[in-house]
Amino acid sequence: MNSYWAAYAWLPDGCHAGVSFDVADGRFAEVRSGVESRAGQEVLPGVTLPGLANGHSHAFHRGLRGRTHSGGGSFWTWREQMYALAARLDPDSYAALARAVFAEMAQAGYTVVGEFHYLHHDQRGRPYADPNAMSNALIQAATEAGVRLTLLDACYLTGGLAATGHLPLDPVQTRFSDGDVDHWQVRIGLLSDLDQLRIGAAVHSVRAVPAEAFSRIDEAAGKRPLHVHLSEQPAENAATQAFYGCTPTELLDDHGLLGRRTTAVHATHLTDTDIKTLGSTQTTACFCPTTERDLADGIGPARRLANAGSPLALGSDQHAVIDPFEELRGLELHERLATGERGRFTPAELIMIASEAGYQSLGWPEGGRIADGALADFVVVRSDSVRTTGARPDQIGFAATAADVDQVVVAGQVIVRNGQHQLGSPAGLLRAALDQLEKP
Repeated sequence: MNSYWAAYAWLPDGCHAGVSFDVADGRFAEVRSGVESRAGQEVLPGVTLPGLANGHSHAFHRGLRGRTHSGGGSFWTWREQMYALAARLDPDSYAALARAVFAEMAQAGYTVVGEFHYLHHDQRGRPYADPNAMSNALIQAATEAGVRLTLLDACYLTGGLAATGHLPLDPVQTRFSDGDVDHWQVRIGLLSDLDQLRIGAAVHSVRAVPAEAFSRIDEAAGKRPLHVHLSEQPAENAATQAFYGCTPTELLDDHGLLGRRTTAVHATHLTDTDIKTLGSTQTTACFCPTTERDLADGIGPARRLANAGSPLALGSDQHAVIDPFEELRGLELHERLATGERGRFTPAELIMIASEAGYQSLGWPEGGRIADGALADFVVVRSDSVRTTGARPDQIGFAATAADVDQVVVAGQVIVRNGQHQLGSPAGLLRAALDQLEKP
Protein backbone atom coordinates (compact mmCIF):
# COMPACT_ATOMS: atom_id res chain seq x y z
CA MET A 1 0.00 0.00 0.00
CA ASN A 2 1.16 3.54 -0.79
CA SER A 3 -0.04 6.62 1.04
CA TYR A 4 -0.21 10.15 -0.38
CA TRP A 5 -0.98 13.67 0.77
CA ALA A 6 -1.95 16.24 -1.86
CA ALA A 7 -1.72 19.97 -1.28
CA TYR A 8 -4.85 20.28 -3.43
CA ALA A 9 -6.91 17.59 -5.11
CA TRP A 10 -10.09 17.38 -7.15
CA LEU A 11 -12.65 15.20 -5.40
CA PRO A 12 -16.13 14.43 -6.77
CA ASP A 13 -17.54 17.56 -5.07
CA GLY A 14 -14.76 19.93 -6.13
CA CYS A 15 -11.23 21.06 -5.35
CA HIS A 16 -10.09 20.53 -1.74
CA ALA A 17 -6.97 21.43 0.22
CA GLY A 18 -5.03 18.92 2.28
CA VAL A 19 -6.21 15.63 0.79
CA SER A 20 -4.90 12.34 2.13
CA PHE A 21 -5.44 9.01 0.40
CA ASP A 22 -4.07 5.50 0.27
CA VAL A 23 -3.67 3.26 -2.76
CA ALA A 24 -4.07 -0.48 -2.32
CA ASP A 25 -4.54 -3.11 -5.03
CA GLY A 26 -4.90 -0.39 -7.66
CA ARG A 27 -7.76 1.38 -5.86
CA PHE A 28 -8.17 4.50 -3.75
CA ALA A 29 -8.88 4.07 -0.04
CA GLU A 30 -9.25 6.34 2.96
CA VAL A 31 -9.71 9.53 0.95
CA ARG A 32 -9.92 12.46 3.38
CA SER A 33 -9.72 16.23 2.87
CA GLY A 34 -8.74 19.10 5.13
CA VAL A 35 -6.09 17.08 6.96
CA GLU A 36 -2.38 17.41 7.65
CA SER A 37 0.16 15.08 6.08
CA ARG A 38 1.31 12.05 8.05
CA ALA A 39 4.78 10.61 8.46
CA GLY A 40 5.62 8.28 5.60
CA GLN A 41 3.20 9.83 3.10
CA GLU A 42 4.42 10.95 -0.31
CA VAL A 43 3.65 14.65 -0.60
CA LEU A 44 2.13 15.73 -3.91
CA PRO A 45 2.64 19.48 -4.47
CA GLY A 46 0.55 21.40 -6.97
CA VAL A 47 -2.91 20.14 -7.87
CA THR A 48 -3.85 16.46 -8.10
CA LEU A 49 -6.53 15.58 -10.64
CA PRO A 50 -8.36 12.32 -11.25
CA GLY A 51 -7.16 10.34 -14.26
CA LEU A 52 -7.87 12.11 -17.55
CA ALA A 53 -9.58 10.27 -20.40
CA ASN A 54 -8.79 10.56 -24.09
CA GLY A 55 -12.18 9.52 -25.40
CA HIS A 56 -11.31 9.41 -29.10
CA SER A 57 -7.97 8.54 -30.68
CA HIS A 58 -6.65 7.41 -34.05
CA ALA A 59 -3.06 6.69 -33.00
CA PHE A 60 -1.60 6.51 -36.50
CA HIS A 61 -2.83 10.01 -37.38
CA ARG A 62 0.02 11.31 -35.19
CA GLY A 63 2.23 10.75 -38.23
CA LEU A 64 0.46 13.66 -39.96
CA ARG A 65 1.22 16.34 -37.38
CA GLY A 66 2.74 19.41 -38.99
CA ARG A 67 2.60 17.85 -42.47
CA THR A 68 -0.85 18.72 -43.86
CA HIS A 69 -0.98 22.52 -43.88
CA SER A 70 0.14 23.53 -47.36
CA GLY A 71 -2.33 24.09 -50.14
CA GLY A 72 -5.48 24.64 -48.09
CA GLY A 73 -8.27 22.17 -48.75
CA SER A 74 -10.85 20.57 -46.45
CA PHE A 75 -11.46 17.52 -44.32
CA TRP A 76 -11.83 15.49 -47.51
CA THR A 77 -8.46 16.51 -48.95
CA TRP A 78 -6.83 15.91 -45.54
CA ARG A 79 -8.37 12.43 -45.61
CA GLU A 80 -6.41 11.53 -48.74
CA GLN A 81 -3.16 12.24 -46.90
CA MET A 82 -4.40 10.15 -43.99
CA TYR A 83 -5.17 7.25 -46.33
CA ALA A 84 -1.65 7.43 -47.78
CA LEU A 85 -0.20 7.11 -44.27
CA ALA A 86 -2.53 4.22 -43.42
CA ALA A 87 -1.33 2.32 -46.48
CA ARG A 88 2.25 2.20 -45.13
CA LEU A 89 1.50 0.62 -41.75
CA ASP A 90 1.97 -3.00 -40.72
CA PRO A 91 1.74 -4.59 -37.24
CA ASP A 92 5.37 -3.84 -36.33
CA SER A 93 5.37 -0.22 -37.46
CA TYR A 94 1.92 0.30 -35.96
CA ALA A 95 3.06 -1.04 -32.58
CA ALA A 96 6.10 1.23 -32.59
CA LEU A 97 4.13 4.33 -33.54
CA ALA A 98 1.25 3.62 -31.16
CA ARG A 99 3.62 2.98 -28.25
CA ALA A 100 5.21 6.37 -28.83
CA VAL A 101 1.82 8.08 -29.14
CA PHE A 102 0.42 6.44 -26.02
CA ALA A 103 3.58 7.41 -24.13
CA GLU A 104 3.14 10.99 -25.35
CA MET A 105 -0.45 10.86 -24.09
CA ALA A 106 0.61 9.54 -20.69
CA GLN A 107 3.27 12.22 -20.30
CA ALA A 108 0.57 14.80 -21.14
CA GLY A 109 -1.72 13.48 -18.38
CA TYR A 110 -3.97 10.94 -20.09
CA THR A 111 -4.48 7.73 -18.13
CA VAL A 112 -6.99 5.97 -20.39
CA VAL A 113 -7.48 6.14 -24.16
CA GLY A 114 -10.30 5.08 -26.44
CA GLU A 115 -8.65 3.91 -29.66
CA PHE A 116 -11.16 4.05 -32.53
CA HIS A 117 -9.58 1.26 -34.53
CA TYR A 118 -10.36 0.47 -38.16
CA LEU A 119 -6.94 -0.40 -39.63
CA HIS A 120 -7.54 -4.15 -39.46
CA HIS A 121 -5.92 -6.04 -42.36
CA ASP A 122 -2.88 -5.94 -44.63
CA GLN A 123 -2.33 -3.47 -47.45
CA ARG A 124 -4.32 -5.62 -49.88
CA GLY A 125 -7.20 -6.06 -47.49
CA ARG A 126 -6.30 -9.63 -46.57
CA PRO A 127 -6.43 -10.80 -42.94
CA TYR A 128 -3.09 -11.39 -41.28
CA ALA A 129 -2.32 -14.91 -40.00
CA ASP A 130 -3.45 -13.49 -36.68
CA PRO A 131 -6.67 -11.71 -37.74
CA ASN A 132 -6.22 -9.26 -34.86
CA ALA A 133 -2.54 -8.54 -35.49
CA MET A 134 -3.19 -4.80 -35.77
CA SER A 135 -5.44 -4.81 -32.70
CA ASN A 136 -2.80 -6.67 -30.72
CA ALA A 137 -0.19 -4.13 -31.82
CA LEU A 138 -2.30 -1.44 -30.16
CA ILE A 139 -2.85 -3.53 -27.03
CA GLN A 140 0.88 -4.20 -26.74
CA ALA A 141 1.63 -0.50 -27.24
CA ALA A 142 -0.78 0.61 -24.50
CA THR A 143 0.58 -2.01 -22.11
CA GLU A 144 4.15 -0.82 -22.65
CA ALA A 145 3.13 2.84 -22.29
CA GLY A 146 1.26 2.04 -19.06
CA VAL A 147 -2.14 3.48 -19.98
CA ARG A 148 -5.56 1.86 -19.87
CA LEU A 149 -6.98 1.10 -23.30
CA THR A 150 -10.50 0.75 -24.61
CA LEU A 151 -10.13 -0.76 -28.08
CA LEU A 152 -13.14 0.47 -30.05
CA ASP A 153 -13.09 -2.02 -32.90
CA ALA A 154 -14.84 -0.40 -35.85
CA CYS A 155 -17.08 -2.07 -38.38
CA TYR A 156 -16.34 -0.52 -41.80
CA LEU A 157 -18.17 -1.91 -44.83
CA THR A 158 -18.55 0.68 -47.61
CA GLY A 159 -16.52 3.41 -49.26
CA GLY A 160 -18.94 6.25 -48.58
CA LEU A 161 -22.47 7.44 -49.13
CA ALA A 162 -24.06 9.37 -51.99
CA ALA A 163 -27.63 10.26 -52.91
CA THR A 164 -27.75 7.03 -54.90
CA GLY A 165 -26.59 4.84 -52.02
CA HIS A 166 -23.47 3.38 -50.45
CA LEU A 167 -20.30 3.31 -52.53
CA PRO A 168 -17.83 0.46 -52.99
CA LEU A 169 -14.60 0.48 -51.02
CA ASP A 170 -11.64 2.08 -52.72
CA PRO A 171 -8.33 0.15 -52.63
CA VAL A 172 -6.93 1.68 -49.43
CA GLN A 173 -10.24 1.19 -47.61
CA THR A 174 -10.23 -2.56 -48.21
CA ARG A 175 -7.88 -3.04 -45.27
CA PHE A 176 -10.44 -1.33 -43.04
CA SER A 177 -13.21 -3.80 -43.85
CA ASP A 178 -14.07 -7.33 -42.74
CA GLY A 179 -16.46 -7.61 -45.69
CA ASP A 180 -19.60 -8.07 -43.64
CA VAL A 181 -20.87 -7.93 -40.06
CA ASP A 182 -20.48 -11.68 -39.55
CA HIS A 183 -16.74 -11.62 -40.21
CA TRP A 184 -16.33 -8.48 -38.10
CA GLN A 185 -18.19 -10.13 -35.23
CA VAL A 186 -16.10 -13.28 -35.42
CA ARG A 187 -12.87 -11.30 -35.38
CA ILE A 188 -13.71 -9.11 -32.38
CA GLY A 189 -15.02 -12.18 -30.61
CA LEU A 190 -11.41 -13.35 -30.40
CA LEU A 191 -10.55 -10.32 -28.21
CA SER A 192 -11.15 -10.27 -24.46
CA ASP A 193 -11.02 -7.72 -21.64
CA LEU A 194 -7.95 -7.65 -19.40
CA ASP A 195 -7.10 -5.74 -16.22
CA GLN A 196 -6.23 -2.59 -18.15
CA LEU A 197 -8.05 -3.38 -21.39
CA ARG A 198 -11.69 -3.07 -22.44
CA ILE A 199 -12.95 -4.25 -25.82
CA GLY A 200 -15.57 -1.94 -27.27
CA ALA A 201 -17.30 -1.66 -30.63
CA ALA A 202 -17.76 1.08 -33.18
CA VAL A 203 -19.81 1.92 -36.23
CA HIS A 204 -17.27 3.90 -38.21
CA SER A 205 -19.99 6.23 -39.54
CA VAL A 206 -23.30 6.14 -41.35
CA ARG A 207 -21.22 6.66 -44.51
CA ALA A 208 -19.20 3.48 -44.00
CA VAL A 209 -21.90 1.18 -42.61
CA PRO A 210 -25.32 0.66 -44.25
CA ALA A 211 -28.29 0.97 -41.94
CA GLU A 212 -29.34 -2.64 -42.48
CA ALA A 213 -26.19 -3.69 -40.59
CA PHE A 214 -26.93 -1.59 -37.49
CA SER A 215 -29.06 -4.11 -35.63
CA ARG A 216 -26.44 -6.86 -36.06
CA ILE A 217 -23.70 -4.56 -34.79
CA ASP A 218 -25.88 -3.55 -31.85
CA GLU A 219 -26.46 -7.19 -30.99
CA ALA A 220 -22.76 -8.03 -31.30
CA ALA A 221 -21.74 -5.07 -29.15
CA GLY A 222 -23.94 -6.23 -26.29
CA LYS A 223 -23.13 -4.16 -23.20
CA ARG A 224 -19.80 -2.95 -24.56
CA PRO A 225 -19.17 0.74 -25.24
CA LEU A 226 -20.37 1.61 -28.76
CA HIS A 227 -18.89 4.66 -30.50
CA VAL A 228 -19.70 6.26 -33.86
CA HIS A 229 -18.45 9.26 -35.85
CA LEU A 230 -21.53 11.47 -36.18
CA SER A 231 -22.23 14.55 -38.30
CA GLU A 232 -18.64 15.74 -38.39
CA GLN A 233 -19.18 17.21 -41.86
CA PRO A 234 -22.22 18.78 -43.56
CA ALA A 235 -21.58 16.52 -46.58
CA GLU A 236 -22.36 13.47 -44.45
CA ASN A 237 -25.66 15.02 -43.37
CA ALA A 238 -26.58 15.90 -46.95
CA ALA A 239 -25.84 12.42 -48.28
CA THR A 240 -27.78 10.76 -45.44
CA GLN A 241 -30.74 13.04 -46.00
CA ALA A 242 -30.67 12.38 -49.75
CA PHE A 243 -30.51 8.60 -49.47
CA TYR A 244 -32.24 7.77 -46.19
CA GLY A 245 -34.51 10.83 -45.88
CA CYS A 246 -33.32 11.72 -42.38
CA THR A 247 -30.32 12.98 -40.44
CA PRO A 248 -27.54 10.63 -39.25
CA THR A 249 -28.80 11.01 -35.67
CA GLU A 250 -32.34 10.09 -36.70
CA LEU A 251 -31.02 7.10 -38.63
CA LEU A 252 -29.13 5.77 -35.60
CA ASP A 253 -32.09 6.41 -33.33
CA ASP A 254 -34.50 4.64 -35.68
CA HIS A 255 -32.32 1.52 -35.40
CA GLY A 256 -31.90 1.65 -31.62
CA LEU A 257 -28.20 2.51 -31.53
CA LEU A 258 -28.44 5.54 -29.25
CA GLY A 259 -28.36 5.32 -25.46
CA ARG A 260 -26.16 5.44 -22.39
CA ARG A 261 -23.52 3.02 -23.69
CA THR A 262 -23.23 4.92 -27.00
CA THR A 263 -20.90 7.82 -27.73
CA ALA A 264 -21.40 10.12 -30.73
CA VAL A 265 -18.00 11.49 -31.74
CA HIS A 266 -17.88 15.13 -32.94
CA ALA A 267 -21.68 15.69 -33.14
CA THR A 268 -20.89 18.98 -34.84
CA HIS A 269 -23.64 19.70 -37.36
CA LEU A 270 -26.89 18.86 -35.56
CA THR A 271 -30.49 19.96 -35.92
CA ASP A 272 -32.57 20.98 -32.92
CA THR A 273 -34.28 17.60 -33.15
CA ASP A 274 -30.90 15.82 -33.20
CA ILE A 275 -29.88 17.61 -30.01
CA LYS A 276 -33.13 16.69 -28.30
CA THR A 277 -32.78 13.05 -29.40
CA LEU A 278 -29.19 12.67 -28.25
CA GLY A 279 -30.06 14.31 -24.95
CA SER A 280 -33.22 12.31 -24.26
CA THR A 281 -31.37 9.03 -24.93
CA GLN A 282 -28.44 10.20 -22.75
CA THR A 283 -26.03 9.44 -25.56
CA THR A 284 -22.57 10.80 -24.78
CA ALA A 285 -21.12 13.38 -27.18
CA CYS A 286 -17.33 13.28 -27.47
CA PHE A 287 -15.89 16.57 -28.67
CA CYS A 288 -12.36 16.86 -30.06
CA PRO A 289 -11.79 20.64 -30.12
CA THR A 290 -8.20 20.71 -31.38
CA THR A 291 -9.04 18.38 -34.27
CA GLU A 292 -12.35 20.04 -35.08
CA ARG A 293 -10.62 23.37 -35.52
CA ASP A 294 -7.59 21.90 -37.30
CA LEU A 295 -9.82 20.22 -39.90
CA ALA A 296 -12.21 23.19 -40.15
CA ASP A 297 -15.06 20.94 -39.04
CA GLY A 298 -16.92 23.62 -37.12
CA ILE A 299 -18.04 24.26 -33.54
CA GLY A 300 -20.53 21.77 -32.16
CA PRO A 301 -23.41 22.61 -29.78
CA ALA A 302 -21.73 21.35 -26.62
CA ARG A 303 -23.65 23.40 -24.06
CA ARG A 304 -26.99 22.71 -25.73
CA LEU A 305 -26.27 18.98 -25.76
CA ALA A 306 -25.31 19.01 -22.08
CA ASN A 307 -28.46 20.95 -21.23
CA ALA A 308 -30.52 18.43 -23.20
CA GLY A 309 -29.12 15.53 -21.17
CA SER A 310 -26.10 14.27 -23.11
CA PRO A 311 -22.97 13.62 -21.05
CA LEU A 312 -19.89 15.14 -22.69
CA ALA A 313 -16.41 13.66 -23.14
CA LEU A 314 -13.22 14.82 -24.82
CA GLY A 315 -10.69 13.33 -27.22
CA SER A 316 -7.60 14.33 -29.17
CA ASP A 317 -8.64 12.39 -32.33
CA GLN A 318 -5.95 13.02 -34.97
CA HIS A 319 -3.37 14.29 -32.43
CA ALA A 320 -2.53 17.59 -34.05
CA VAL A 321 -2.22 18.41 -30.34
CA ILE A 322 -1.93 15.98 -27.43
CA ASP A 323 -2.84 18.03 -24.39
CA PRO A 324 -5.90 17.33 -22.23
CA PHE A 325 -5.93 20.90 -20.94
CA GLU A 326 -6.06 22.28 -24.46
CA GLU A 327 -9.08 20.06 -25.14
CA LEU A 328 -11.00 21.01 -22.00
CA ARG A 329 -10.24 24.70 -22.51
CA GLY A 330 -11.17 24.36 -26.16
CA LEU A 331 -14.63 23.10 -25.25
CA GLU A 332 -15.30 26.26 -23.24
CA LEU A 333 -13.46 28.69 -25.51
CA HIS A 334 -15.21 27.46 -28.66
CA GLU A 335 -18.50 28.06 -26.88
CA ARG A 336 -17.37 31.59 -26.05
CA LEU A 337 -16.53 32.27 -29.69
CA ALA A 338 -19.84 30.86 -30.88
CA THR A 339 -22.04 32.65 -28.32
CA GLY A 340 -20.18 35.75 -27.19
CA GLU A 341 -20.56 34.60 -23.57
CA ARG A 342 -17.99 33.47 -20.99
CA GLY A 343 -18.47 30.75 -18.43
CA ARG A 344 -20.46 28.36 -20.57
CA PHE A 345 -18.93 25.51 -18.52
CA THR A 346 -17.66 25.85 -14.97
CA PRO A 347 -14.14 24.68 -14.11
CA ALA A 348 -15.71 21.81 -12.14
CA GLU A 349 -17.79 20.73 -15.14
CA LEU A 350 -14.73 20.76 -17.36
CA ILE A 351 -12.70 18.56 -15.01
CA MET A 352 -15.60 16.11 -14.74
CA ILE A 353 -15.98 16.01 -18.54
CA ALA A 354 -12.23 15.41 -18.94
CA SER A 355 -12.14 12.65 -16.33
CA GLU A 356 -15.16 10.79 -14.99
CA ALA A 357 -17.42 11.29 -18.03
CA GLY A 358 -14.65 10.12 -20.35
CA TYR A 359 -14.02 7.02 -18.25
CA GLN A 360 -17.75 6.25 -18.29
CA SER A 361 -17.87 6.62 -22.08
CA LEU A 362 -14.99 4.15 -22.44
CA GLY A 363 -16.47 1.45 -20.22
CA TRP A 364 -14.61 2.22 -16.97
CA PRO A 365 -17.43 3.41 -14.67
CA GLU A 366 -15.26 2.87 -11.61
CA GLY A 367 -12.63 5.36 -12.79
CA GLY A 368 -12.06 9.07 -13.33
CA ARG A 369 -12.56 10.19 -9.75
CA ILE A 370 -10.58 10.29 -6.51
CA ALA A 371 -12.87 8.45 -4.12
CA ASP A 372 -12.84 5.36 -1.94
CA GLY A 373 -12.93 2.24 -4.09
CA ALA A 374 -12.32 4.02 -7.41
CA LEU A 375 -9.50 3.08 -9.76
CA ALA A 376 -6.27 4.65 -8.51
CA ASP A 377 -5.51 6.75 -11.57
CA PHE A 378 -4.40 10.32 -10.96
CA VAL A 379 -2.39 13.19 -12.41
CA VAL A 380 -0.29 15.74 -10.50
CA VAL A 381 -0.05 19.18 -12.12
CA ARG A 382 2.62 21.67 -11.12
CA SER A 383 1.37 24.98 -9.75
CA ASP A 384 4.80 26.71 -9.82
CA SER A 385 5.58 26.82 -13.54
CA VAL A 386 5.68 29.98 -15.61
CA ARG A 387 2.19 29.06 -16.86
CA THR A 388 0.53 28.06 -13.60
CA THR A 389 2.13 30.34 -10.99
CA GLY A 390 -0.64 32.46 -9.47
CA ALA A 391 -3.51 30.36 -10.79
CA ARG A 392 -6.18 29.34 -8.31
CA PRO A 393 -6.08 25.58 -7.70
CA ASP A 394 -9.71 25.23 -8.78
CA GLN A 395 -8.91 26.99 -12.07
CA ILE A 396 -5.66 25.18 -12.88
CA GLY A 397 -7.26 23.78 -16.04
CA PHE A 398 -7.33 27.27 -17.55
CA ALA A 399 -3.60 27.81 -16.99
CA ALA A 400 -1.84 24.45 -17.28
CA THR A 401 -0.58 22.67 -20.35
CA ALA A 402 0.74 19.16 -20.85
CA ALA A 403 4.19 20.51 -20.00
CA ASP A 404 3.03 21.08 -16.41
CA VAL A 405 2.20 17.43 -15.73
CA ASP A 406 4.64 16.24 -13.07
CA GLN A 407 3.40 12.77 -12.14
CA VAL A 408 0.96 10.26 -13.63
CA VAL A 409 -0.26 7.16 -11.81
CA VAL A 410 -2.34 4.36 -13.38
CA ALA A 411 -3.70 1.50 -11.25
CA GLY A 412 -1.45 2.72 -8.46
CA GLN A 413 1.70 2.48 -10.61
CA VAL A 414 3.79 5.55 -11.40
CA ILE A 415 4.29 5.81 -15.17
CA VAL A 416 5.39 9.47 -15.27
CA ARG A 417 7.58 11.05 -12.58
CA ASN A 418 9.11 14.52 -12.64
CA GLY A 419 7.54 14.95 -16.06
CA GLN A 420 9.42 11.98 -17.54
CA HIS A 421 7.79 8.83 -18.88
CA GLN A 422 9.04 5.45 -17.68
CA LEU A 423 9.97 4.50 -21.27
CA GLY A 424 12.17 7.56 -21.67
CA SER A 425 11.54 10.36 -24.13
CA PRO A 426 8.36 9.97 -26.21
CA ALA A 427 10.01 12.30 -28.72
CA GLY A 428 12.77 9.77 -29.28
CA LEU A 429 10.24 6.96 -29.65
CA LEU A 430 8.25 9.05 -32.12
CA ARG A 431 11.33 9.91 -34.17
CA ALA A 432 12.30 6.26 -34.45
CA ALA A 433 8.76 5.18 -35.37
CA LEU A 434 8.34 7.91 -37.98
CA ASP A 435 11.76 7.22 -39.48
CA GLN A 436 10.73 3.57 -39.85
CA LEU A 437 7.58 4.61 -41.73
CA GLU A 438 9.52 6.84 -44.10
CA LYS A 439 11.89 4.11 -45.26
CA PRO A 440 11.32 3.10 -48.90
